[in-house]
Amino acid sequence: MVARAAPTHPKPIFRPVADHPDKAEHVAEVLKAVAHPLRIRIVALLCHGETHVNGLAGKLGVPQAIVSQQLRILRLKGLVAVLREDGFAHYRLAEPALRNLVACMDKCEAR
Repeated sequence: MVARAAPTHPKPIFRPVADHPDKAEHVAEVLKAVAHPLRIRIVALLCHGETHVNGLAGKLGVPQAIVSQQLRILRLKGLVAVLREDGFAHYRLAEPALRNLVACMDKCEAR
């Protein structure tokens, strides 16, 4: 019996935004999608793990309907994913790089 090597996956190619207009366009769309104070807070909370709408609403101190509207925008842009289980919708980040964006925003100081 011959041992087979595990398949290797090519490393993603690093494409600097400054050199690639299509990547810059995508990044602009991501930034537009999170460019709302409540959506920024939702993304920041989802960085800590998946949760449901009522959990987010409670932590944010806003009505569930408003949180649902903001989650819909993030979901349509592919930034948040939903898993429906036992009558509940559990939300999680679909774009892991948002964690880096939130970490960067956490360093910004109000002036």
